Amino acid sequence: MDCQRLVLSGHAIRRMFERGIGLDDLREAVSNGETVGEYPDDLPFPSRLILAFVNRRPIHVVVALVAEAATCIVVTVYEPNSSRWNDDYKTRRLK
Repeated sequence: MDCQRLVLSGHAIRRMFERGIGLDDLREAVSNGETVGEYPDDLPFPSRLILAFVNRRPIHVVVALVAEAATCIVVTVYEPNSSRWNDDYKTRRLK
């Protein structure tokens, strides 16, 4: 995802700290990750779920794009749980 400016929500900062995900890992994920979900109806801005493997660790990042400002707002970041996600970390397991 091409972001000229990256803004972290307070929630994302707390989750990064709790989950041991560093700023460099986050930047790597946003820059080079794969979009695995799109949420065009999210408000106040459309968002997407990005999957990246940083040092072989899977990381999900939810990013809202403010297109007119070329700004990406990181909503949350986490390591996907294998009990909720299939082995590819792209699709959720069926309940």
